[in-house]
Amino acid sequence: MMRLCVAALGSMALLWSSHAAAESPATSVRTLVSAAIPQRPDDGITGSQFARQTDGWPEMERQRAAVRELERGNVPQFLRQLLPVDLHYQPAGGEAVTATIWVMPDYLAIGPNDDFLYMPLTWPSATDVASRFGCVLPTPKMVDAVYQQTRDHLEPQPLPAGPQMRSNAYYERHQQMIDAQRVGIPFGALISGHMKDVVLTDRLFDRPDRVAIYGWHRPDGRPIQPLSTVHGVRYADYSHGVRLVWHEVSIEGASRSIYDVLADPALAPLLSYEGAIRDPRGLMDPRRAALAAGSMTSDLPEVAQTLR
Repeated sequence: MMRLCVAALGSMALLWSSHAAAESPATSVRTLVSAAIPQRPDDGITGSQFARQTDGWPEMERQRAAVRELERGNVPQFLRQLLPVDLHYQPAGGEAVTATIWVMPDYLAIGPNDDFLYMPLTWPSATDVASRFGCVLPTPKMVDAVYQQTRDHLEPQPLPAGPQMRSNAYYERHQQMIDAQRVGIPFGALISGHMKDVVLTDRLFDRPDRVAIYGWHRPDGRPIQPLSTVHGVRYADYSHGVRLVWHEVSIEGASRSIYDVLADPALAPLLSYEGAIRDPRGLMDPRRAALAAGSMTSDLPEVAQTLR
């Protein structure tokens, strides 16, 4: 899962740059994301099938299977079109600055539009998928901005705590509760409030063996989950969602690398409550996450054969 072809990415960057030159920023970023995510394969399983086929699997094997399905493009069509979200910062004694990021309208899921399953991912899995698709994970400030700019909010629906929180049965049960709330909301509309976000934070440099989560906003806008690094790097439960953010940000109309902005003490407050993040590229590197999680082997052949 940790393969990364630098040459191929360079070629894709050149292609994407040519698109961007001919299109508006919002249109170009949508085009890029559609190009970065493979078309859904003809033999792609549904969310229900994934839950059934991986039920009872060891967590690491289920995560590998989930990453494999996501990275081969087995995601709902509506997740491929990113939406703009604005963030603001008023520096002391300076003029207000606005940044625009582009985010997935909902959380990562496996399957087609009519039968998908939200897939909680561990930190290594989340950074692997995000990097493969040319994206990053959001900061808590980005998560708040998404919630504030969502028209159709969903409400958190916590389930009883316990070991079952990481089971496929809980994943499906929570999915059904979310689906009941989103009736009448079109696919592709920005929605939020129904899951916690796996997030970027500078705290992870001090706790590299942990995952950071934040969000699950109540109707009054307050998050149930404050920024937390309590759980281990391989932990994920039914309430965790992964919402991807495109790796470029527009600041007052000028395109910048989101990594460069997050590392810049002067600009980082636009995107992060913490200010600058130490080496955000390194934080998003799947190889770093794998090392933090301990030794991780490559895809298991039996996983690829079973999910058919």
